[in-house]
Amino acid sequence: MGASETIPAVGGMVVDGMVWVPGGTFVMGSDRHYPEEAPAHPVTVGGFWIDTCPVTNAEFARFVRKTRHVTVGETAPDPADYPGARPDLLVPFSAVFIAPRHRVSLANPDNWWTPVAGADWRHPQGPGSSIRSKPDHPVVHVAWADVAAYASWAGKEIPTEAEWELAARGGLDGAEFAWGDELTPDGQWMANTWQGEFPVSDTGEDGYRGTSPAGAYPANGYGLSDMIGNVWEWTADWYEGHAATAHACCTPARERRRGNDLDSRTAWVSATPAMFISSPSRLRRGSTRHGDGEWDQPPRRRNTQPHDLCIRTRSPRGTRRRP
Repeated sequence: MGASETIPAVGGMVVDGMVWVPGGTFVMGSDRHYPEEAPAHPVTVGGFWIDTCPVTNAEFARFVRKTRHVTVGETAPDPADYPGARPDLLVPFSAVFIAPRHRVSLANPDNWWTPVAGADWRHPQGPGSSIRSKPDHPVVHVAWADVAAYASWAGKEIPTEAEWELAARGGLDGAEFAWGDELTPDGQWMANTWQGEFPVSDTGEDGYRGTSPAGAYPANGYGLSDMIGNVWEWTADWYEGHAATAHACCTPARERRRGNDLDSRTAWVSATPAMFISSPSRLRRGSTRHGDGEWDQPPRRRNTQPHDLCIRTRSPRGTRRRP
């Protein structure tokens, strides 16, 4: 990518907690960072409204109260999906980031992602933990079925990968970070990322260890918070290497799917953070694209605190007019 360029933007207008991201053509991906981001290629995306910040614990709790939704992480695995599994292992659980006490191989994310029985969105570190003091933190431990249910209830959609990346850039095309080319301009931390030796010790120089409240750091040029750092976020696309779509002129069609979007059956993928996930897996944004555990890398354009997956929604096409 070359020097940073500015995409003409209409920013700052917040309507019902959402801002307008104008459509345009931008260079998606990177040839200089994680292999799965290559090749960098031009993509055209139409304009859309998107949430200013990830869905918080308080908002997800409101959804649960209204619908009595039970998340995948709170549901015991179906024995039919795991023939031969020990019954004592078929209990509700999710994966929790637990820092090892010494250096470990960075090739195996299981060295820091640990299945914990009883870990879920209400108990993000497992039994005994609580979100009571964290109503403004992003909700975590949510699987695709939970994300789809929330979005349907809210009358919204999950953004595609291309839409998410355009929004994350904040009007800058080609910048190293969503705010420019310096990690800490004038010494200011711009996102909740890892400092120190991963995964042993996070020094918390940016003010937080673990998640931070939504909007705790400066918003990008479109007025969006936490597009870098804090938590991973779901996108609507199935995972697919950029090489497969690099020659497309436009954002991939939302209708392109493999199987039933709301298939209730799930699979544990050890290299993927946070929880049961729908399989084949969808893209998660905010850090490494498919949870490959490369947290040892310096905090680049999308690195984030290694802590679970969250939700950010956009309005369905045709339901809102551009400002």
